[in-house]
Amino acid sequence: MKYLFSAVAVVGLSTSMVTAQDIDLPKQLSWTAYGTGSAGYNQAVAIGAALQDATGVNLRVLPGKNDVSRTEPLRQGRVQFSATGVGGSFMAQEGVFDFGAENWGPQSVRVLMANNGGAINLSVGVANDLGIKTYADLKGKRVAFIVGAPALNVNTEAYLAYGGLTWDDVERVDFGGYGASWNGLIEGQVDAAFASTNSGKAYEAEAGPRGLFWPPVDPENTEGFEKMLAIAPFFQLNKAKVGATIDGTDGYQGAGYAYPVLTAMAATEDDLVYNMTKAMVDLFPQYDGKAPGIGGWSVDKQNMEWVVPYHEGSIRFYKERGLWNDAAQAHNDNLIARQAALAAAWEATKATNPSDWEAAWSEARRKALADGGFKVVF
Repeated sequence: MKYLFSAVAVVGLSTSMVTAQDIDLPKQLSWTAYGTGSAGYNQAVAIGAALQDATGVNLRVLPGKNDVSRTEPLRQGRVQFSATGVGGSFMAQEGVFDFGAENWGPQSVRVLMANNGGAINLSVGVANDLGIKTYADLKGKRVAFIVGAPALNVNTEAYLAYGGLTWDDVERVDFGGYGASWNGLIEGQVDAAFASTNSGKAYEAEAGPRGLFWPPVDPENTEGFEKMLAIAPFFQLNKAKVGATIDGTDGYQGAGYAYPVLTAMAATEDDLVYNMTKAMVDLFPQYDGKAPGIGGWSVDKQNMEWVVPYHEGSIRFYKERGLWNDAAQAHNDNLIARQAALAAAWEATKATNPSDWEAAWSEARRKALADGGFKVVF
């Protein structure tokens, strides 16, 4: 991944010249985000407070308990943006899991920015009263599964794979939302659940009667990590410094990825996206430090060659700041072509009216990606 570490000086100069009048946004904005208490929700609220103070813009944050509930308002145009994860971005683009249902399909999602801080991990936490020390120890234990949240479930599956396990090796316990799964861990209904290490629910679990433990991901265990990547290719090894049981320690060796990811639909007006991106960058000093892990929104940590394309409005902003190059453009063009190939395959599959939709779409999307020379994932 290529991060813009050289951008700090550029942004530092330009930010000092920016005033609230330079940011042209409607007085009312709406985002979807993860559920109340999550890191994504807390960061969105902190960003909203900075927007209100600097520009008078009121940011309404709508919590969504799963990927579908966060993405549906965005698709319908009821919110302008979504602070989501790999589910509402990468998996929505790919048209997989819940987004592979007949009423969904691959979405023309675009990125504005992402939190690539590296200060946190996105991991499966376990109750500390069971003596679990490794992910292999989860065999036979109760593991949370979130209905309608493929990103969370794939990530949990990836950690199970690291430990040499599958869902068949554990007792799957279904929950209606992310928050409910962690309430279940605290209250003894389940033994393991997925979250960002700085989630409010993780802190609650740490302080609860069972306690909390994050089993490590050993960088030397390349075989285990390859199994993890086969399920969730967006993970990277990472040593977290922020989170429940982690704050004030030498850190937790695990894995993570960009979270949250601020997205819009491709059809969203370029000027709106341009100004939202400008606000995120130029108001960063105002909201930095106001929520755990929020520092990852810094423009110097942006990855311009991620797995989902950037919006034209954001690209215009990055070009103005000298943060966009030919390699990023070529990568973006390829991702947009990937989305187009998936969309065409979706329409062609619908036209055949298959009796087994899931099987037909799975075959069609993989063939379309392979025929187009794109990497086949899922």
